[in-house]
Amino acid sequence: MFITHHWRKLLGAALALVLIAAAGSLAEQRELQSRTEALRQAAAANALGLRGIVEKHNFLPHAAARHPDVRQLLRTPLDAALRARVNGYFADLQSTTGAAALYLVDREGLTLAASNWNLPSSFVGQSYRQRPYFEDALQGRRGLFYGLGLTTGQSGLFIADPVRVQGAIAGVMVVKISLEPLQAAWMRGPDPVLLRDSRGIVFLSAVPAWLFHATRPVSAADARWVAEHGQYGSRRRFERLPWRIEPRSDTPGYVVRTDVDGRRMKLLALDTPLPELGWTLTVTTDMQEVLQARQAALALSALAVALLLLGVLYWRLREKRFVEQRTARLELEHRVEERTRDLQEAHAFRKAMEDSLLVGMRARDPEGKIIYVNPALCAMVGYSAEELLGRRPPYPYWHPDDLEKQARESDDALQGRAAPHGFESRIRHKDGHDVITMVYAAPLVDAQGVHRGWMSSVVDITAQKQAEARQRDQELRLQRSARLASVGEMASTLAHELNQPLMALSNFAVAARALAARGAADMLPGALDGIVEQSKRASEIVKRVRAFINPQRAHYETLSMDSVATHVETLLKPELQAHGVTLRLMLEGADLPLRGDRVLLEQVLVNLIHNAMHAMQDQAGRRVIELSTGRVEEGLRVTVADQGPGIPPEQLEQVFAPFFTTRADGLGLGLNICRTIVEAHGGFMSVENRDRGGAAFSFTLPAVS
Repeated sequence: MFITHHWRKLLGAALALVLIAAAGSLAEQRELQSRTEALRQAAAANALGLRGIVEKHNFLPHAAARHPDVRQLLRTPLDAALRARVNGYFADLQSTTGAAALYLVDREGLTLAASNWNLPSSFVGQSYRQRPYFEDALQGRRGLFYGLGLTTGQSGLFIADPVRVQGAIAGVMVVKISLEPLQAAWMRGPDPVLLRDSRGIVFLSAVPAWLFHATRPVSAADARWVAEHGQYGSRRRFERLPWRIEPRSDTPGYVVRTDVDGRRMKLLALDTPLPELGWTLTVTTDMQEVLQARQAALALSALAVALLLLGVLYWRLREKRFVEQRTARLELEHRVEERTRDLQEAHAFRKAMEDSLLVGMRARDPEGKIIYVNPALCAMVGYSAEELLGRRPPYPYWHPDDLEKQARESDDALQGRAAPHGFESRIRHKDGHDVITMVYAAPLVDAQGVHRGWMSSVVDITAQKQAEARQRDQELRLQRSARLASVGEMASTLAHELNQPLMALSNFAVAARALAARGAADMLPGALDGIVEQSKRASEIVKRVRAFINPQRAHYETLSMDSVATHVETLLKPELQAHGVTLRLMLEGADLPLRGDRVLLEQVLVNLIHNAMHAMQDQAGRRVIELSTGRVEEGLRVTVADQGPGIPPEQLEQVFAPFFTTRADGLGLGLNICRTIVEAHGGFMSVENRDRGGAAFSFTLPAVS
């Protein structure tokens, strides 16, 4: 009997220990999942903030590079007045956009103008040829590079775009963005956050001691590349981070043991790749709370077992049980208060991070009711959070002219059919002005995996759209002005210059007829000499105007037809869109080197495309112009084909004749000039009707031997 009772006690004790251990493990897992989800949200918020900073300034180099003064400065870098205007323009952009600096670099890497031109740390005159973003931009690519400044020594993100002048890259426009405010915000937070590059080198960190340390050994080649490009100043060696990493199979993150400000810490870390920037974001949280949750669960489980035992031994330990229960209750309340306070602090910190975002955030339930908005969205639409929360479609900021479109987009988002790359939406601010936005929608899932609705990120792209519209309008006006100026100049030159000799010819002829009638033969030769002299003068005027438009005086260079065709497509894009015409490029073998005048060859393509557009102006439905190239024995063959009615067979031999035209307002000189330019380049031009309808104008150009 004693042995059986003894084994029962042992079995009960073992079962109690198992239950206590299981409760502790379960509590640890739940707390770990909660911390992991918090890390995911923190990583998403920080990644969104980083992308927002980059996207806010992403268009700035491209927009600044299109300014006429910027392009002109690359042509005339010694023009002091022009340099001063560009410096002022950059300084104004820098103060308006919040960028750290803007500067213009020529093809040799020398800075011509900068927003800090009047400071001791001015970039003007400095060479940045060794920078990777400069090399990328010279190759026609967008340059993106983070590093320490060669002049100021201050870190920043550099965004560079090529500056094209007449189709060629003449320089590089660079914008520098400072990420130090973001790092300062991280340093004020309770948990360490860091950002490292593709080589594993930490360049932004809430813990200053971790800066310029690497998560893995840096190869000699990588270290040499970093030193040659001055990415992190004069540093050539990068020590390993003082981390001891412990991978975990029950969570996507990992555990790091390290020292922070002389204090030993155990951190749960989560990596988030940022592939478009080539960086990796790491957010961490203290594992102490996970350990505390386990300890609390163990304590509660032990308490429950103790209560069970106390129930069995109640009659013997009544007074003692009362004291222990009271003590346990007070301890539990204290721990609950501490846990509640910690949760409130964590919630307040996450709320501060959300409120500091520049991107508008909006959460809706599955029926479309707004359940959350951040201050950025309220500022974007002009309505307060109280005016928006609880509202269902149509929302007060929907544009009255786009109600059907926005209702359709809202339904698509609520049904999970929103475009993953986002969609553009025009909204109406409360004060009445329009705001153009880019909206990205994603499912809103809670920590238990339950779908609670939809989360939308709203980015204000009004300034970008306005800049693009102004640029398109400016290009269209420049094209029209150039055409009108050419025609006006030739017409006014002929009219002005030929007027006087023609009037003189008329006067001399009248005088000669009068002298002949009077029989004044001795005065007649003088009048006839005047007629001859004025005839020669008129002839010289005509020769001079012909020489003005003579392709033989063109500027020849080595070029490829793909760059010519691409530039023509850019020039005509607004006009093609306005007429509902699609220009299809099929540039096979277009990289063949040719020798010719780029401007004249572009004029040939412009004239042929204009003729094709006119041929299809009465055609209904989809209208397409095909610009194709192909290598032939003579060199390169270029064809512009339309889908119009074609050319009558009896007129095929006349289309290149001067002044022959089928248009009521045409001069009949366009195709003749095109053929003249092609023949001046050593080629020939032809026309034919296509079997499937439309006309095809072709010309060949010899390749460079």
